[in-house]
Amino acid sequence: MSHAVYPVRRAIAFSCVYAGALSLLFAAPTINAQAQSQSQSPSQPPAERANAAKASATYPHATEPIGTLRQIYDGVLTPGIAVNTFRNIDRLLPTRRVAPSAHPLPLPAARTPLRTVTFTDSGHTYTLDDYLQRNRVAGLLVLQHGRVVLERYQDGNSARTRWMSMSVAKSVTSTLLGAALKQGRITSLDDAVTRYVPALTGSAYDGVTVRDVLLMSSGVRWDETYTNPASDRRRLLDVQIALKPGAAMALMAALPRAAAPGTINSYNTGETQVVGEIVRAAVGQPLATYLSERIWQRVGMEHEARWWLDSPDGTEIGGSGLSATLRDFGRFGLFILADGVVARDSILPRDWVREAGSPKTLRSGKRLDYGYLWWTGTTPARRRDRAFSAEGIHGQFLYINPVNDIVIVVQSAQPKPTGGAVIDDWSFFDAVVAALR
Repeated sequence: MSHAVYPVRRAIAFSCVYAGALSLLFAAPTINAQAQSQSQSPSQPPAERANAAKASATYPHATEPIGTLRQIYDGVLTPGIAVNTFRNIDRLLPTRRVAPSAHPLPLPAARTPLRTVTFTDSGHTYTLDDYLQRNRVAGLLVLQHGRVVLERYQDGNSARTRWMSMSVAKSVTSTLLGAALKQGRITSLDDAVTRYVPALTGSAYDGVTVRDVLLMSSGVRWDETYTNPASDRRRLLDVQIALKPGAAMALMAALPRAAAPGTINSYNTGETQVVGEIVRAAVGQPLATYLSERIWQRVGMEHEARWWLDSPDGTEIGGSGLSATLRDFGRFGLFILADGVVARDSILPRDWVREAGSPKTLRSGKRLDYGYLWWTGTTPARRRDRAFSAEGIHGQFLYINPVNDIVIVVQSAQPKPTGGAVIDDWSFFDAVVAALR
């Protein structure tokens, strides 16, 4: 999600906590039914199929009518169908399960809850309820010092609801690359992309480094317009829907060059498909499996997550399609706040979180409000707090404030992919930080 089209935009003792805690209006039903059957494809291992079937049988929203992928990106879903769809995205494409922990990390309530927030945005005064209603927020979680200070669910959501993250998944993919770097599976961010993805040899990705794609500065030409059926982003969506193995990378390999590597930043969801391929090749595992083993189970996630695949039993979509519960995204935020340390074991390289979540400068000298697939704070106060955020279309956020030990998760069902927020989400985050400081 680009701030050009969506202009919103320490560490706690996590290891100690962890150790101590150890029909439908627009939809085409035949398409959705097909995708659901593919998400439990016979090509999956029997245990995986059994787990998926069991989870579907107990998931509280499994039988709701939903829309389609194209309707999401066209921004034509009605509010009710949008909510249903966003909490059932595993019915749109095949998915791979991210297994939860047998020992979920507790999220105790704070002694003093945050009951209300009043703030000003663009000359208007708003309350907490205004923010929830006007930005169509279905789930909101605020954590400070690892404790819940505010938790709200709307539109029938609950602590069991998995919600789409859209481009928040990009920041998760970046984190997995950091984990692979820590393990030595990736030797350097200055390695050539083609060292890990030889299928891109001879393409516009020749001469592009791992760091370049983390900064979306490969120089490869890309149009991210969500609502334009002819854009590169929609072409990527089309190949996802086609479920043809390898088609997404074939699309990326065919793109032309627009600039020298590392000189311009162009928001590019396809670039994160490349990042995902780098990680998969380096660790020899699917992203969902690696996420489960290195982070999800070790941190103590309570519920399974699901991650979209490019085909049945195929490759994860590196830039979107990860759905998880509100609290588990909050736990992921605590993992980031703890610099990737779980029970004194460093999952990420030293200083990775600060590096990934801080503004960067390209080889051309251009300064970015962007890190390694994370958005960074743009005001002096936000920079002082070293605040950064993972962000997704339709209003998805994972906000991290290291100085004040705060994590905020927002799950929304805004009608349009971009431009649907009435209130600047970062203005709300600033107000929460001020109230808790």
